[in-house]
Amino acid sequence: VLKIFDMTMAMTGANERLLTSENIDFQSIIIHAHDHATYYPDANPLTLKLLFTQTGKLLGAQAFGYSGVEKRIDVIAAALRTGKNIYDLQELELAYAPPYSSAKDPVNIAGFVAGNVLDGFYKTVNAAELIIINQSEQIQVLDVRDVEEHQEARIEGSINIPLNNLRKRLDELDREKDIITYCSVGLRSYLATRILAQNGFDRVRNLNGGFRIYQAYLNEI
Repeated sequence: VLKIFDMTMAMTGANERLLTSENIDFQSIIIHAHDHATYYPDANPLTLKLLFTQTGKLLGAQAFGYSGVEKRIDVIAAALRTGKNIYDLQELELAYAPPYSSAKDPVNIAGFVAGNVLDGFYKTVNAAELIIINQSEQIQVLDVRDVEEHQEARIEGSINIPLNNLRKRLDELDREKDIITYCSVGLRSYLATRILAQNGFDRVRNLNGGFRIYQAYLNEI
């Protein structure tokens, strides 16, 4: 765990670079949550990345934010040590009160998102992969944020259909192409993947971590 000015970064287990260098197959998800209930004053953003195998075994995690970061990594470190998996994270009973967490802690949410990926409810694509495949004419990149958000900043070539309008505008999408959905942090685009799946679109993936992670990755390369 490290303190970086007013922020905290913490990790446990293996990171993506190590797993790749060791040729270990893994999946990853990135969630953006808050350190406590957002309706309680002074809630701060927290980003958590979880790494796991195709069987759900935990491999590692990293988190970054202003407060509550080391608490979440400590929980996952204990889960790693005791051989727990992503489904165990879903069922953890952690201390709750609005000043300290949400009813579903970010650790629980990470477990649910990872479970959704492994159970086939939806598929993801990482920022690095999207930058490469976005050059292809065989994909559609769908921005489900509001129009104002899209106009301010967006992925090049993306189509903007706000989530609330998606059901009414499905005919604007090509069913013969792969679709990559995105929003700011991945929640609205996850809902978009479910809407599309329920309407017969079977080649849909969600941008892991949302536009926020995509922008951060662009700044690094």
